[in-house]
Amino acid sequence: MKRYGQFCPIAKSAEILGDPWSILIVRELLLGSSRFSSLQRGLPKISPTVLNTRLKDLEACGVITKRPINGQRGHEYRLTPAGKELSSVVDALAVWGMRWARDEMDDDDVDVTFLMFDIQRNILLDQLPDGETVLCFQFPDLDQFGTWWLVCTEDDVDLCHQDPGKDVNAYITCQSRHMMEIWMGDLPLAAALKSETIKLLGEIAVCKRFSKWFPLSQAAVIPRPTATGLA
Repeated sequence: MKRYGQFCPIAKSAEILGDPWSILIVRELLLGSSRFSSLQRGLPKISPTVLNTRLKDLEACGVITKRPINGQRGHEYRLTPAGKELSSVVDALAVWGMRWARDEMDDDDVDVTFLMFDIQRNILLDQLPDGETVLCFQFPDLDQFGTWWLVCTEDDVDLCHQDPGKDVNAYITCQSRHMMEIWMGDLPLAAALKSETIKLLGEIAVCKRFSKWFPLSQAAVIPRPTATGLA
């Protein structure tokens, strides 16, 4: 943990949250992740060693607690009252980041594993047909992790990057970068559908309601700056 040697509360906060991945771990916990494995799904590029170190640091600083799961193996991580107060901080960072930190997006920023995990936890199940619905997302520009399946029931969504062996109700095909742009609100969904930037194939009952069950990222509604820098 980096020390700044200042009594300023911003400096003291940065000592706790300024290490790589720390604030993103808090983000994932605020979004409902509590197990080591679910944190890894939300942070697919972090190594297990670094994740374990950051969790220990946050626990030592009183941001999270670690406790065994009753009747199960393993532990779960929960935010303390101090950690929960970071919700407004994370929200403010999301607003600032959408407005000022996304002018240049490198190819490395297009993380399809995180994208699909975010879609999994936000998909609107009540807008899908009753029973089980299997959705197959295809990213033809990717040699690896180019196909993903969402197995949706009335109260759960399983994310698979290997074929679950089930009949697919709808295929969604799109370049990975374009899907990220749609998800983040940079590319309007209606325009993407009209131009066939994103293509749907499958049961009418599923494809016709795509815009209903496929929500955009929570950050997509954040207004961008105008040309003069004022929104």
